[in-house]
Amino acid sequence: MEEKKGGFKFSYLIILLLLVLLVCFLFIDTSNPGKRVELSDVDAFISGTYSESDTGPQNIQMAQLYYYDGIGYILIEGSELADSFPNNADYYFEYSSSNDINRIIEKIDAAVAEGATISYDTNRPSDNWFLSLLPTLLIIIFGGVMVWVLYRMMAGSNRGAMGFGKSRAKAYASTKVKFDDIAGADEEKAELEEIVEFLKNPKKFTDLGARIPKGILLVGNPGTGKTLLARAVAGESNVPFISISGSDFVEMFVGVGASRVRDLFDQAKKNKPCIVFIDEIDAVGRQRGAGLGGGNDEREQTLNQLLVEMDGFEPNEGIIVLAATNRSDVLDPALLRPGRFDRQIYVHVPDVRGREGILRIHAKNKPIDESVDFKTLARITAGFTGADIENMLNEAAILAARANRPTIIMTDITEGINKVIMGPQKKSRLVTEKDKKITAYHESGHAMLAKLLKNCDDVQEVSIIPRGMAGGYTMSRPETDDSFASYNKLMDEIAMSMGGRIAEELVFGEITTGASSDIQQATKIAHKMVFDWGMSKKLGFMTLSSQETIFVGRDYQTKNDFSEKLAAEADDEVREILSYNYERAKKLLKDNKNLLEEMAKLLIERETIYKEEVDMIMQGQTTEEIVKYMEKKEKAQKAKEAKIREKQLQAKKLEEYKNKVEEGKKLLDNGIITKEEYQMVLDEYQAQLAKAAQPKQEKVEKPKAEEAKKAEPKKEIAKKAETKTEETEKTPKRIKAKASSKTQTEQKKQDKNDNKGE
Repeated sequence: MEEKKGGFKFSYLIILLLLVLLVCFLFIDTSNPGKRVELSDVDAFISGTYSESDTGPQNIQMAQLYYYDGIGYILIEGSELADSFPNNADYYFEYSSSNDINRIIEKIDAAVAEGATISYDTNRPSDNWFLSLLPTLLIIIFGGVMVWVLYRMMAGSNRGAMGFGKSRAKAYASTKVKFDDIAGADEEKAELEEIVEFLKNPKKFTDLGARIPKGILLVGNPGTGKTLLARAVAGESNVPFISISGSDFVEMFVGVGASRVRDLFDQAKKNKPCIVFIDEIDAVGRQRGAGLGGGNDEREQTLNQLLVEMDGFEPNEGIIVLAATNRSDVLDPALLRPGRFDRQIYVHVPDVRGREGILRIHAKNKPIDESVDFKTLARITAGFTGADIENMLNEAAILAARANRPTIIMTDITEGINKVIMGPQKKSRLVTEKDKKITAYHESGHAMLAKLLKNCDDVQEVSIIPRGMAGGYTMSRPETDDSFASYNKLMDEIAMSMGGRIAEELVFGEITTGASSDIQQATKIAHKMVFDWGMSKKLGFMTLSSQETIFVGRDYQTKNDFSEKLAAEADDEVREILSYNYERAKKLLKDNKNLLEEMAKLLIERETIYKEEVDMIMQGQTTEEIVKYMEKKEKAQKAKEAKIREKQLQAKKLEEYKNKVEEGKKLLDNGIITKEEYQMVLDEYQAQLAKAAQPKQEKVEKPKAEEAKKAEPKKEIAKKAETKTEETEKTPKRIKAKASSKTQTEQKKQDKNDNKGE
C-alpha cells in the first residue's frame, strides 16, 4: 500500500537546518585574536625591542593597536594580517582599567613624536554593509520562521494546539492485497465481492432499484482476517481507502471525537467513491447509557456524530463504511440498524479445508520438504486462525534455520504448533529422574486412554519435555472439525483427561500435584454437561446457567433462577459423572498396564514420540524395536538433507560458473581477454555441467539393467539374491560404506527386508 504523504515533515526538516545555521552565524566566532602577551610587554612592542625568545623573532615593532572592552589587539610591521585586522591579530593583551590603556596611548604618542609610525583605534571597522546588517537579518528570519511554524500548527497539524479536531485517518491510494491472497473465507469474500461490483459498476444495480450498502460490519475472533478482507476490498475496487482506529476518536478534551468524525467524512466526501475502514469500532460504538457517565459522555457524543454521518439528514452517497470488531454484542443498536451497517459479515475461524488453503498460501515462499502433509497439518491445527497459522509457519522456518536444515520438515512445523500453543521447550530445566519418570507415566496414561477410548481424537504427539507451565503434554489430532460434541465424546474426553492421575496411582501407589489442570478440565466439562447442555440423567432437559447479567461488567453479578436444592442435585450429578469416568478409565489402564509400561519406557528413552510410534506400541512392538526404527528414520532424514545440501551447493557453483562465462563474454567483446582465456572459462563451465548431469544418467541406466534381471528365471534370481546376501555379510563395513551402485528400487527392497527382520 502506498500512503499519501505530503511535504509537511520534509519542510520541518528544512526549518530545523535553517535554525542550526542561524545559531552557527550568531554564536560561533571564527576570528583569530593571535598570541596572548602580558600588559608589561606592550612597552617593548612600542619601542620595537620585543623578542619572543632567544631563538625566535627579535625586535618586533608594533604597527597598529586596537583596543575595546578590556582587550587590546596588536598588529606588527610586515604582518600578513593587515587586511583583516582587528578581526585577526598577531598578539593580544588584557587590561583592567582605563588608566592602563591611557598610559599605553601616551607612550605611543611619544614614540610617534620621535618618528615611529604606530596608529591606534577603539572603533572596530566593518568589512561590509552586509555583515553589519547580518544580526538584524538573522533576528527577522528567525522570527518569521517561528510565526510560519505556529501558523502551520494551528492550521492543520494534529499535534498542534488547534489540531485536536482533525481526523487522524490515513489515506491509501492503492493496496496490493487481492481476494486470491485470502483462503478459508469463501462466503465472506463472496459477500464483499458484491461491494466491489457496486463500486466498479454501480449502474448495474441502480437500474434495478438497488442501493449501495452504506456500511458493512466484519465480526469475528481476533486473527480471523477482518482487516485483511477490508484491504482486499480496497485492492479489488481500486478506490481510495481511508483507515482509522476506533481509539483515534477518543481524546481527553470534550468534543474532539465528534469533530474528528466530521473531519473524517469531509475527507471521504472529497475522495468519493471511497472506502472508510474503522478498525475496532467497539472503542467508540459501545451501547449508550451503559457507562457510568451521563448524557454528555464524550464517547456518546462521538457515537452520535458517527450515527448522523452514516445516515443522517444529509446523504453520503459513494462512501462505504467498513468496520471490524470482536465484540458486536456491546455495540449500540442504532449503529447496527439497516441504513447504517446494512450487513454484518461473520468471519469465522477457518475449517479444515480453509486451514489447508491458508497453509498453502503462507508456504509459497518457504522451502517445504516433500514429506510435509498439509492435510494432516490442517487437522492438527483445529481452532487456529489465519494469524496463528502464519505465526506457526514462521516459527517452523526459524526452527529449521536454527537446525541448519535446507528445508522445513514436519517436525519443525509440529514444534512450531506447540510453540504457538504452549511456548518453547525448556530442555535446559533441571528435571530429576523421579519427576521424569512420573511425567512419562502421566503422559502415557493420557495417550493410552486416547487410543483405547472410541470417541477420543487420535494422538499426534506425546512429550515429557517441559513446555510453558506444563511438565509434559499429549497432543491430539481431530479427524474432522465437528461443530457439536456428543454425550459419549464428552464422557470419553473426561475419562482421557483422568489418565495421568490414574497412571500415577497404578504405578507408584500414590498421587501427585501434576494433575491439577486435568482435574479442572474434567470438572469444567462435567459442569457444563449438567448446568448448560442438559445432559444430566436426573435433571433431564433443562439448563441451570443464567442468561440475565448486568451490562456494566457482564460477569460482575449473575442472577440464579433455581433453588438451592436443585443446585445440590446438580452438583451430585457432576460428581457422579466424574466418578463413573474415573472408574472405567482405571479399569482400561489396569487391563493394558503392559502397554503403559512400554510407552513410559519409550518416553524416558526418547522424550518425544509421535503418532507412528504410539501406534507401534499399541500393536505390541517393544521399546528396543521402536528406538531402532526411529534411529533408522532419523538417519535416512539426515542423508536426505545432506543430498539436498549437496544439490544446492552444486547449483550455487553452476550459477557462479555461469556468471563467470557471462562476464568473460563481456571481457572478450571489449578486448580485455583473449579467445583462449575465454575458452578456458567456458570449458570449465561445461565440465561442471557434465559432472552435475552424470548421476542422473546413472539413475536412468540402472533400472534398465534391473528390468533385464527380472526377465531371468525366478530360481536364478533367488540364487543370486542368496549369493549377494552372503557376500554382503562377509564384506567389511568400510567397503559397504563405499558401495553406492544400488538403485532406488533395490534400496526400497532392502529396507522392506530390514523391516521384516526387525
